[in-house]
Amino acid sequence: MPNREALQPAGLAIPKSPYSSVIVSGDLIFTAGQAPFDSDGNLVSEDFAEQTHQTLRNLRSCLEAADCGFSDVLKVTAYIVDPADFATFNEIYQQYFTEPYPARATLVTNLLGFKVEIEAIARKP
Repeated sequence: MPNREALQPAGLAIPKSPYSSVIVSGDLIFTAGQAPFDSDGNLVSEDFAEQTHQTLRNLRSCLEAADCGFSDVLKVTAYIVDPADFATFNEIYQQYFTEPYPARATLVTNLLGFKVEIEAIARKP
């Protein structure tokens, strides 16, 4: 089994629960679910679009800490609270990811005080 290394991206709030923001194992990168929090751990806005942009900026920080980018992502799992936000989510998502898009699952669920959470699996180039 390959070794694993935990990374804490600069500018990302340190998790308050027992998990790592990023795990690197060989050439694979696994991110924890990223949420719309600033570097101090504060929710950026109540607006879904602003929350989605912040969540994707946080995901970018995780990928960059592992020397990767959005083009290296193989799989995304996204969680949203309101299915009415799905079209907005897709519009914003396409500003960060380009074709060929990673495989993706998008689930409607209850979250802890925010409207979107995104996690990813990537491979180092």
